[in-house]
Amino acid sequence: MARNRRRSSRARKGGFSAGAIVATVALSAVALALVGAFGWLKYRAMSNVTLEKASLCPVTGPTSETAILLDVTDPISEPTSLDLKNQFQKLVSSIPVGGAIDIFALTEKEGKLENTFHGCNPGSGELADEWTSNPRLVQERWEKGFQKPLDDIAGKLGTGATGEFSPIMAGIQRINLQAFQRLPASTSKTLFIASDMIEHTPAFSSYRDGVSITKFDSSPAREKFRTSLDGVRVKILAFQRPGQIFKTEDLAAFWKSWVERNNGEFVGFTRLEGIE
Repeated sequence: MARNRRRSSRARKGGFSAGAIVATVALSAVALALVGAFGWLKYRAMSNVTLEKASLCPVTGPTSETAILLDVTDPISEPTSLDLKNQFQKLVSSIPVGGAIDIFALTEKEGKLENTFHGCNPGSGELADEWTSNPRLVQERWEKGFQKPLDDIAGKLGTGATGEFSPIMAGIQRINLQAFQRLPASTSKTLFIASDMIEHTPAFSSYRDGVSITKFDSSPAREKFRTSLDGVRVKILAFQRPGQIFKTEDLAAFWKSWVERNNGEFVGFTRLEGIE
């Protein structure tokens, strides 16, 4: 009997030890899971980029830069305005989260632009992480700080006052200095120009000199408006004037040459519908 009791006692001790080990392993697994979950949440929270209050751009800088030069030195027709609005809205919808957009209005004074909007796409509520942010507040921030201001600008496209000069090259030069050159070389940079693309300044005027790149090269404008468009993609949305003496193909060829001579990448010349 004593031998049986000792065997039973050893069995109970062995069973207790195995249970304790299993319990310890289980508790350790739960603890590791909690630590992992906490670390995951912390990582997700850290992945939410800190934004500047005014521009909604990442404090580390925008991931891309899109600039739009709007030539409002002359009004445009209703069909052209509608086509421009459609193009503008497509462009805005293509701005990636963290990407910046700057909108400039051309004036008749060389290099004097009106910066009507500067900001970044902070991301809508649909993209918000429910674990680490409030999708409703994120959506509200996106609408008030990004989408609505740009919608307001789209609604005013086509309005403008007749100006004496149309210094397009000086406007491009100013945008390059103000919006592009301050960014790292690796940042994607795109410039859209909505204009009739008829350069008219004392230094060079298509009305006087035509759209010959050879004549431009011999004018004071060649050096005056020279600018380094390295890494900048340029696309033109061209208005059509009534009775315009220049062929669209000639205008496109002239500006393609000018962009490429300034080390830019010419990616398209689209004639908008309608006539001014």
